[in-house]
Amino acid sequence: MSVSFDSYKTFYYVARLGSFTEAAKALYVTQPTVTHAIQMLEQELDCVLFQRSRKGVSLTPEAAMLYEHVRAACEHIFEAESALKAKKKLLEGQVRIGASETTLHFFLLPFLKEFKTLHPGVKIKVSNSSTPTALAALRSGHIDFAILVMRPGYKGAILPQDKFSVTRLAGFQDIFIAGNDFSDLAGRSVTPGELCGYPFICMEPGTVTRQFLDDFLLQFHLAVSPDIELATTDLITPMAANNLGVGFVPRAFARSALEEGSVFQIRLTETVPEREICVISRTDTPLSLAGNAFLRLFSDFAEPSCIKKDYR
Repeated sequence: MSVSFDSYKTFYYVARLGSFTEAAKALYVTQPTVTHAIQMLEQELDCVLFQRSRKGVSLTPEAAMLYEHVRAACEHIFEAESALKAKKKLLEGQVRIGASETTLHFFLLPFLKEFKTLHPGVKIKVSNSSTPTALAALRSGHIDFAILVMRPGYKGAILPQDKFSVTRLAGFQDIFIAGNDFSDLAGRSVTPGELCGYPFICMEPGTVTRQFLDDFLLQFHLAVSPDIELATTDLITPMAANNLGVGFVPRAFARSALEEGSVFQIRLTETVPEREICVISRTDTPLSLAGNAFLRLFSDFAEPSCIKKDYR
């Protein structure tokens, strides 16, 4: 038996409306088309489905049993179609984003606001975590894409087996800062070796920022033994302002303190490489309509020199 869904759909409307004429109107077809469809269905099922009268049509006992199943199936499909239309129009849906502390505080917030203004019915779930944790969530499918700080060359973050697309959105600079008790470091060039002789405030091991600092110093055959290690970047500047040591932070985290004069930037003889804010998505899994709409917000923002790489 190979009854088409259209035949059951016609049966559903005739049974629900109790009229061939009303069913034809609901289906935007002619009444003879409905009549022919029901006749073909009755032949296929070898069963009379409707009893005709002046008041319309009514279901036979056999058809009443069939209708309960067809009604449930049709209404389930109609609900799915309605939900799909809503998602296509971005009236509903969900975007799952992984973001690091730096990207969330100093990059992503304006885009979140713009997206919610454009698509208020779409829910946004932001997982604020470290870069390794966010990439693990992307690999497992728990987020749609990630907005993260990446080291030059994405060293240690992207694995050979990752099927990722990485697009550079912006660059930012890390700096060394200190409070006024360390004024002997102000107004002059300081070598990395001299700097390592001072107490340090930095991120704890295992974070991308700490690894970046360690790698920077390692090229001068130096290593730092911090006096204070932290799990979050936003605490480094206040501690430096309280003269607890030399801090290593993205410039954005120290901007206000620099303007207020509670800390100053240490001028180093060697250049600290720029890091990148990137969007990372999977190439082996299609994004949702809502996810693609969010990423389109970056199309005008991405720098002219943006790069895109596929990792397979």
